[in-house]
Amino acid sequence: MLAVSSLRRLIFSSVRLFSRRRFHADFFGSGESSLIHPTSIIHPDAVLGQGVSIGPFCTVGSAVKIGNACQLHASSHIVGETEIGDHCIIQTGAVVGADLPGLTVLGHHNVVGHYAVVGVKCQDLKYKPGDECFLYIGDHNDIREYSSIHRSSKSCDKTIIGDNNLIMGHSHIAHDCKIGNKNIFANNTLLAGHVVVEDYVHTSGAIAVHQFCHIGSHSFIGGGAMVTQDIPKFMMVSGGRAELRGLNLEGLRRHGFSEIEEEDVRGMRKAYQKIFMVNEANSGGLDDRLSQVEHDEEVACFSAVTHMVQSIRESFRPNRRGICKFRNPSAS
Repeated sequence: MLAVSSLRRLIFSSVRLFSRRRFHADFFGSGESSLIHPTSIIHPDAVLGQGVSIGPFCTVGSAVKIGNACQLHASSHIVGETEIGDHCIIQTGAVVGADLPGLTVLGHHNVVGHYAVVGVKCQDLKYKPGDECFLYIGDHNDIREYSSIHRSSKSCDKTIIGDNNLIMGHSHIAHDCKIGNKNIFANNTLLAGHVVVEDYVHTSGAIAVHQFCHIGSHSFIGGGAMVTQDIPKFMMVSGGRAELRGLNLEGLRRHGFSEIEEEDVRGMRKAYQKIFMVNEANSGGLDDRLSQVEHDEEVACFSAVTHMVQSIRESFRPNRRGICKFRNPSAS
């Protein structure tokens, strides 16, 4: 028994020594070599860029392409036909890609947080097994812990996320969503399928957006809101059933509306009052009030007003959901 015990200790110590040497050689070897922990499983057909570091207990599938200087932290997994750009960080427990027809693509300088799930099968029951499905993510996005981003539900569509977005913890972006640039989604932001979010949108925590809704640029969604219709550009909504609460003036200031554009802001204020604050002078329907603004020389000359009115009109096209309800202060 003593001899067997001694033999086991000798074998285990030799394995540990070999593992340490291999790990050390990988992680501290010459310049641009990949750094692979011995407990990770890397398919021989996977393509790794220069200077890639892969921590313990990771898996990388056969069709995966990983760019230069990427980091895979412990127990992260890259599977399916997945392409990851340079300088990305996949943190502990995250899963990127799925063994499905189609493609998951991440651009450069993205961070996928702890236990986030990115590029997996959608939750749409209309998805047919075997159909190709796609997810494209741009550059410089920060996808925080436990978030989920799904591929498209059809081969003719895509889930798309632009650049420089902050997607905070436990958020969900469903199939076929189109997300623009420089948006901030606070914790537990939930976007149903086919939602379009333009640029510079800011959500508070625990909000949900109904499928096929359109969220205009520079808009703000207050905490706990349930959004069931479109939010035009520059607007602020809040409430259990989201209602328009005015212009997102603070957001506009934060996002570059300088003193040079202060005239635009004043024009937007006047246009908002004419459209949504109904009185005897402008008591017609919404379409009539929009027409009045378009022909009012006092406000129609401002480009921001033109964009705002166009955004409202587009929300009433046949394939859209109309805009969120608004309260008329003069009616109360």
